[in-house]
Amino acid sequence: MSLSIQNDRTGRVRAPMTLLALAALGLGGAGAQDLAAYNSLAQNLDGAVTARASSAQAALARLDAAQSALDTLSPTLRNRQIVTGLKDALGSSRAALGRTPAELEAQVLLARGLMRKALYDQTLALLSSAPQNGAAQVRVLAREFGLTGDAAAALSSDARAGRLERTAWRLERAAVQKVSASLQAARPAQNTASYVNLARATGWFTVVQDSAGAGTLTVSQFGDALRQLTSGDTAALTTSLTTLRQGTAAFAAALATPPAATGSAPATSPAQTPATTPTPATPTPATPTPATPTPPATTPVTPAPATTAAAQGAAGVYAALGRALAAAGHADNTSARAALAEAGTALAGVPADLRNAAGFDALGSAIAGAQGRGALRPTDVQALIGGLANLENAAAGRPVSALDGSSVGVSRWFSGWLRVLVFALLAGLTVLPLYLLNLAFGGRNVYWRAIMGGLALLMLPLFLEGLFGLLGAFGDLFGAAPLRNLTNLTLSQGAYALPIWALLGAAAIGLTAFGFRGLCEQFGLLGSAKPSVQNTTQHTSIDWDEDV
Repeated sequence: MSLSIQNDRTGRVRAPMTLLALAALGLGGAGAQDLAAYNSLAQNLDGAVTARASSAQAALARLDAAQSALDTLSPTLRNRQIVTGLKDALGSSRAALGRTPAELEAQVLLARGLMRKALYDQTLALLSSAPQNGAAQVRVLAREFGLTGDAAAALSSDARAGRLERTAWRLERAAVQKVSASLQAARPAQNTASYVNLARATGWFTVVQDSAGAGTLTVSQFGDALRQLTSGDTAALTTSLTTLRQGTAAFAAALATPPAATGSAPATSPAQTPATTPTPATPTPATPTPATPTPPATTPVTPAPATTAAAQGAAGVYAALGRALAAAGHADNTSARAALAEAGTALAGVPADLRNAAGFDALGSAIAGAQGRGALRPTDVQALIGGLANLENAAAGRPVSALDGSSVGVSRWFSGWLRVLVFALLAGLTVLPLYLLNLAFGGRNVYWRAIMGGLALLMLPLFLEGLFGLLGAFGDLFGAAPLRNLTNLTLSQGAYALPIWALLGAAAIGLTAFGFRGLCEQFGLLGSAKPSVQNTTQHTSIDWDEDV
């Protein structure tokens, strides 16, 4: 299916969309996919959508990385027509960079549907012959379909036991919930939000179109709705949306009862049934207009309260940011950036109330920026977590934290190499006051030595931050793990350093207090003895090294 969409300044879709014949995809045999390449492709496609909001060049870089990942993944995909569809989708995504972010998002949504279709089919085919070999692919499926906690554990248990019907049922139910949520968010209006939501619903239905529960619901019906939207036929679109919603509700009802816990294959085996899926094509040039796409909420078909949907949608983002924080906390920046990419993906799929809240675009841009930032530190991720909390509060109508908001803004500019170089400069300057102190007062007096030692301890955290932060940044730049791990010796890296910082502070306070008290006693400012005028005059011309 080829999508072509143009918008005027009002945001209405003006140019028609041409529907090509929907390709029938014959599904291949069992086999394991390259999951690392799959994950990289997914992260870079989703990251391109997030990055496009702030920079077309950054989005292009993510699409280039996605192309490399697809080149690695393609040989492990059994369905060559899906490979062709994915290559076409990447080409269409590149073409969409020059137009609205919504068009890029729509092309990526269709590509992600093809990816999930291939993973779903090959995993079930693999499980039918070797359930014990599909654990890794099942974990990726659970993440892709938004299954967490008990739901993910139940899916894994059914897959290990060879209960294919229940495995397929759990995945189909999750996909249908997303189709339903996207259709509910779509409106019979010629705008980009409806366009994106229909594309999302099409992508998710592509995955489960072979299910016996789909009934009369077909991909061509989704294609008709998209054609009606782009051509401006809102009357027909209203009818199509009603039909699609009714068909999806019937699909969900067919999945309401789990199948018997047997080891048999699904009634409609995805490895045997041809699938029909849209093939994204290159859109025609269009005038960019602001769009506010509304992604589906990861909630059940039965509507839930908005606050519950927001909490469920944000949970995936929090989980990914938590993994990024843990990785950054021990200088594993590669894993931290991968987790940030997952956070960007999860953020793109949050419910409408979160997506429409003030600060959503800024948070998405901040996450995308952190992914490409050198010398990533835990404070960078902490700021993003605070920004997500503010987004939740804004969506719920609660007050937001000005401190968290400013932290997100500050982390966007005072981070990376700027932070590294500033602290490296300050670390070098810590030697200056100590040198001048020693030059002015010498080092033979015990009290001055104590004061100098106290000042050195007070500035030691700054020195460690500058020195090891710089070495760690070079390690991150050149991929040298021993150098990168030196960041862990700074006192701002994690909670383990707080007791050390406290001990250094206590020692500094003790030494400086001892030194200044000794000087005060020698000047007669402390103790019972009062200095005479003669003594005071004498003290103005004493030798600091020997007489004080």
